[in-house]
Amino acid sequence: MGMQVVMALAAGLGLFLYGMKLMSEGLEKAAGARLRKILEMVTKNRFLGMLMGILFTAVIQSSSATTVLVVSFVNAGLMDLMQAAGVILGANIGTTVTAQLIAFNLSDVAPFFLIGGVVMVMFFKQPMIKRIGEVILGFGMLFFGMSVMSGGMETLKESEIIVHILSSLTHPLLAVGVGFLVTAVLQSSSATVGIVLLMASQGLIPLGICFYIILGCNMGSCVSALLASIGGKKMAKRAAYIHFIINIVGSAVIMLVLCFLHDEILELITGISSAMGLKDVYVDGINAKIARDVANTHLIFKVFQVFVCFPLVKPIVKLTYLLVPGDDKKADNMHLEYIGENNVFSTTAAVPNIISETTRMAGIAIDNLSKGIDALFTKDPDVIEEIYKTEESVNFLNEQITNYLVKANQLSLPVEDRKLLGGLFHVVNDIERIGDHAENMADAAKQLSEDGLSISKDAENQIREMFGKARTLLQYSLEAFEKKNEEHLRDILSLEDEIDELERVLQQSHVERLTGGECDAETGMIFTDVVSNIERVADHATNIAFSIMSDDVQKPELKRF
Repeated sequence: MGMQVVMALAAGLGLFLYGMKLMSEGLEKAAGARLRKILEMVTKNRFLGMLMGILFTAVIQSSSATTVLVVSFVNAGLMDLMQAAGVILGANIGTTVTAQLIAFNLSDVAPFFLIGGVVMVMFFKQPMIKRIGEVILGFGMLFFGMSVMSGGMETLKESEIIVHILSSLTHPLLAVGVGFLVTAVLQSSSATVGIVLLMASQGLIPLGICFYIILGCNMGSCVSALLASIGGKKMAKRAAYIHFIINIVGSAVIMLVLCFLHDEILELITGISSAMGLKDVYVDGINAKIARDVANTHLIFKVFQVFVCFPLVKPIVKLTYLLVPGDDKKADNMHLEYIGENNVFSTTAAVPNIISETTRMAGIAIDNLSKGIDALFTKDPDVIEEIYKTEESVNFLNEQITNYLVKANQLSLPVEDRKLLGGLFHVVNDIERIGDHAENMADAAKQLSEDGLSISKDAENQIREMFGKARTLLQYSLEAFEKKNEEHLRDILSLEDEIDELERVLQQSHVERLTGGECDAETGMIFTDVVSNIERVADHATNIAFSIMSDDVQKPELKRF
């Protein structure tokens, strides 16, 4: 086997793998955000979740990407383990679409896909057209790579050494090990099955041994999710183990069945291809019938695996709690919980994870603001000091989330998610400003304590009434931001108008108290500042609610301070 053959095989494999990656990532960028929304909606039902897992994986052409996305969702608290199990089962079936496509052997039309994809990527400015162009380009590269590899493998058949090595691959466990290792390295079971399909169709390995290599691929595909979960929470690790257990159990059952019914299964699979009218004829060096046999084997094994494991989901979920015992330590406020280098990452899940972290930051800021309001009346020095300390953590989260947003802006995110990044920058800034208002309250409480001043009961009731409205507005805004829920948008605008009017009324009543000698000027200034701060908080809350809403939602003029 000369260097020219080695280079042809390496070049073909490189084009094949890169084409598959480009196609998968292009599909994820173009449709990932929309599919993710559907995924979030239908996973309440395990069966619907499985169907969605099939669809999602069939579209983005990668069960590994789907599983990592699911692990990311579990890590962010957007999905529980039972829902995750349904999607993972579906992903196992959806991944078979790639092999079915490869079995069509579209090498002859690959150049048309290549030139079409290049034109769309290079000469169109619209992001969506560019993404679709990447998909088409990747599709063309995949089949062109297959064609190059096929040419190289034809020469391999003439090498006695290669034929001897491949013919010695007769032990089932050895074949399983090869499938596992190759998939673990390539990080794609679809790619490994594609290579196996090509080798089998060239007559380099028999269909019977392909059975076991494919089983090894099933288990090797778990590596991506297991690696992705290493830095995640315990629930994310459990989700990855669900994928691992399903594939191990399913593969073990199939191995057991093959021990007794190997020949019958071989006859069944070859019979399916014969019924489809396929014959043992080589076209461009590829036997279409054997290629379809391998693709059908992959599909039948995956469907059978899901059939076996679907009723066992509850025991499998319980088993993951034994494998990963205990609960996560609650993250302190000076640490990130959902994003960062030590968390599960998927480009499709990046924005949902940022939203989860930002919502957490908002919760901390709002609780701190409530303490600031209470401190005005209790003047407790320990509470005041706690407010200052918490404000430091809000500033820390603001800096870290902003840095992460900058990094996310440089990634190949789904088109719809990229549109949200600008709004997310503003939301984080608005939350940080709410934190500043909590600190302002602490400053006012400290001044009242040091000067021996007190706010009158009447003024206290007015402040609490106004803050109660602002707190409700904040709750509605966070719900709208986190879930893109438009249910309370009218209430948010109405509450903001009420708070604006209430500020005007309270400022007027303050003037009347000053005129009547009911309070001194220094206390009155603090009261004025507090009321003004609460009104600003309401403005920031409204900004948060509308910052990442779709363009068809009528937005008020956002206020930036």
